[in-house]
Amino acid sequence: MAGVGLGTVQERAPGLVSLYKSAGVSLRKHGLAGQRAAVYLVVDYSGSMRDYYRDGSVQALADRVLGLSANLDDDGVVPVVFFSTDVDAVEDIALDNHRGRIDEIVSRLGRMGRTSYHLAMDEVLDHYLDSGADAPALVVFQTDGGPISRHAAERYLCKAARLPLFWQFVGFGDKRSNQFDFLRRLDGLAVPRHRVVDNAGFFHAGPDPRRVPDAELYDRLLGEFPQWLAAARARGIVRG
Repeated sequence: MAGVGLGTVQERAPGLVSLYKSAGVSLRKHGLAGQRAAVYLVVDYSGSMRDYYRDGSVQALADRVLGLSANLDDDGVVPVVFFSTDVDAVEDIALDNHRGRIDEIVSRLGRMGRTSYHLAMDEVLDHYLDSGADAPALVVFQTDGGPISRHAAERYLCKAARLPLFWQFVGFGDKRSNQFDFLRRLDGLAVPRHRVVDNAGFFHAGPDPRRVPDAELYDRLLGEFPQWLAAARARGIVRG
């Protein structure tokens, strides 16, 4: 078994049991039962995100990602990168401390800034490489808008395509907004012209992400991951 096991979740985080089970159903549906993967969460801390922290949307996403991670990794911990103009914090959320954890971290952070994707991406790359992990990584990257440097974000994504990390971007906000046109473009960058494999996906969770059903959220988070795994294994990026 790749994850921590249902018994451990029941003991350490009973509030996540339903999320853990729902994530497991989605993993099996996508042919990922028994798959090992490190899971990261990147969350936007720019000024326009204020209401999503206040209404619990970011905490809800963190809990759902932790429920998914508990199926894929056996440490019960998700590294969380908070970013705005710079990287604001790198913290862990774990089965033992998930309740109210986002609010607790944010209470120690400073002013909310702008949106620099590439700095958060660089932080994830460093963390993954420094960890010495041999499993692939699924990076859930949440934002409510486009980056201040599109060129830098695209360059980092294309460079990262040679590493065993898949970037699943999640948009919070109005589905009619053009703020997410760049992420749709990233999702469709040509292979192999721009990157060696398709290492990113994007889906829009809407203006109230908490209303997206758990099963749908997990299906969207995992929708492109199996295809990336197959392509990355074929290129020798992911081993095993």
